[in-house]
Amino acid sequence: MDEVRLRDIQAALREEGLDAWFFANFRGSDPIASKVLGLPDKAIVTRRWFYVIPADGEPVRLTHAIEPHALDALPGRQLRYGPWQEWQQHIKEALSSCKRVACQYSPMGIVPALGKLDAGTGEFLRSLGQELVSSGDLVARFEVTMTPDQEASHYAAMGVLLQTVDMAFSRVASLLRAGQVLTEFALQQEMKTFMEQSGLTASAAPIVAVDAHAADPHYEPDAEHSSVIGPDQVLLLDLWGKQAIPGAMYADITWCAWTGGAVPDEQQRVFNLVRDARDAGIAKAQEVAERRVCGWEVDRATRDVIDRGGYGEFFLHRTGHSIFEDSHGNGANMDDYETRDTRLLLPHTLFSIEPGIYLPGRFGFRNEINMHVKGGEAVVSGRKQDMLPALMA
Repeated sequence: MDEVRLRDIQAALREEGLDAWFFANFRGSDPIASKVLGLPDKAIVTRRWFYVIPADGEPVRLTHAIEPHALDALPGRQLRYGPWQEWQQHIKEALSSCKRVACQYSPMGIVPALGKLDAGTGEFLRSLGQELVSSGDLVARFEVTMTPDQEASHYAAMGVLLQTVDMAFSRVASLLRAGQVLTEFALQQEMKTFMEQSGLTASAAPIVAVDAHAADPHYEPDAEHSSVIGPDQVLLLDLWGKQAIPGAMYADITWCAWTGGAVPDEQQRVFNLVRDARDAGIAKAQEVAERRVCGWEVDRATRDVIDRGGYGEFFLHRTGHSIFEDSHGNGANMDDYETRDTRLLLPHTLFSIEPGIYLPGRFGFRNEINMHVKGGEAVVSGRKQDMLPALMA
């Protein structure tokens, strides 16, 4: 971590009314700390270390006497400890003028992705009179905020994903008309190849699911267990990927189709409800132009639409997730269901909005778009699916 990043972190602490950011790590217990601080991934450190960034003044590096160089990559005053009493005394002195301290902590454990500070160390900090404050928004600000090049890489990946959807729908329609057999797995592999030839890499192959399989949000076809894609079925495609270059951003979308002629009333009704819920989430996210918006608010907006439509019990997951170099990043999730995510939608970050309705044993629909928070507005970064195509019409 260089001096410029340090000054930016200290400025953010002052803006949020925080006295310090406290980091504690034991054998990789806090991977967020390593990313935020820019520490080497492969460093072998067997003893716990601590790092304190005050809102003003010099940071403190606290390492064990047999691993004194564990934090040499960071700026600040070096302290060492041997007996456990020494690290406690050093931390007490480092935080002596502090009252509100940020750390990787989630009140009541509500956002587990942030819960890296062990309970015992939290107890020790509170015994010093410290108020623990979640570092969630700081983490997003300094870990999942994109550069202009990264923003451009997201839009490039999005373009390829949308081309892949078009290719897949066209392929299904063509083979159905010809009476040829195409399985979920075969289409998945064609999509994977298309994406790779277009310069994308991904953590896993796309989801291709029909009817009852589309009612399983995390269904994965394979060569041995895969349904034939036939006429008059719901077809769901969930795909994600990023450019195969360092620092590239993911894009992640889900589109659906009807593989027959005219869409039946029930399937059309459920698709429309999911689409309308998505639009309610988009509208809520776009309120960032006027005020600070939390992730849970976006989830609540989409969930209310589906609840009013009578399908609330079939919406089984949060509305969306943070996106960064991994398909799921450490920024705000759109979640008031699995957790209550109070993290903010911050400038130059990405997230998905993907409500779904899953009717067990029958069919499911998910409608997923990505949103990009620019300086003062939130925009959809690709095409939205507003109509359910009938591939044999």
